[in-house]
Amino acid sequence: MSYGTVLSGSVYDEVTAILVDGGFYRKRAEYLFGRKSPANRAQELVEYCCRHLGESSGNRSKLYRIFYYDCPPIGTPLYHPLLQKTIDMGKTPMHSWMTDFLEELSCKRKLALRMGELQEKASSFVIKDSVAKKLFRGEIGIDELCEHSFVPNIVQKGVDMKIGLDISSMAQKRQVTQMVLIAGDSDFVPAAKYARREGVDFILDPMWQKIRPTLSEHIDGLRSCTYDRPSPEREKLHVDYEKTLSLDC
Repeated sequence: MSYGTVLSGSVYDEVTAILVDGGFYRKRAEYLFGRKSPANRAQELVEYCCRHLGESSGNRSKLYRIFYYDCPPIGTPLYHPLLQKTIDMGKTPMHSWMTDFLEELSCKRKLALRMGELQEKASSFVIKDSVAKKLFRGEIGIDELCEHSFVPNIVQKGVDMKIGLDISSMAQKRQVTQMVLIAGDSDFVPAAKYARREGVDFILDPMWQKIRPTLSEHIDGLRSCTYDRPSPEREKLHVDYEKTLSLDC
């Protein structure tokens, strides 16, 4: 499998809009490519998206725009149930990283930020899924829980709606011939069905996350533009790829 840059040429077979569910992408990108700085993650996102422009059955695609959907970082205090105190989220590394990441994205050419809203009162610290499973299986006890056994559960509002509205609007106005949605098992089916009825080629990229089998009937293709288990030796977007090159030398 080989992934390159956008194909050159003045004639394109498709005009492609790429829509990215930000919370989903950040989680999957960290799993597949490793942890990165805000600047490197932002550049990686653009490079990953552009892989779709040369992977449509050999067709050449022109990028219409990348739409990135997310919420600003939470800055209000959240109560930590184990520590029994509030944590000022505005002073956490997570807040700083996310602020810088969104700033980096805002400077990228042909990339539009679509920001939803935070439901701060509904957000809270929750126990990690992996820790909860061990707890229920009896592998660990409650007395073994620590501060890092919990993660912030940030509740967003309006992100899915914005994705659906943009899909419908672009399809209705015939602004693109192809849409690529980088997302997981979210509620995008009605918008995807409408886009397909309007003649848009609709591609879903779940970045190798499993999706419901029934989703296949509502899309025109399923494509993840990396390996299911990318290694530093063959995946250029992996955080350790440059290290492998230096070792080869």
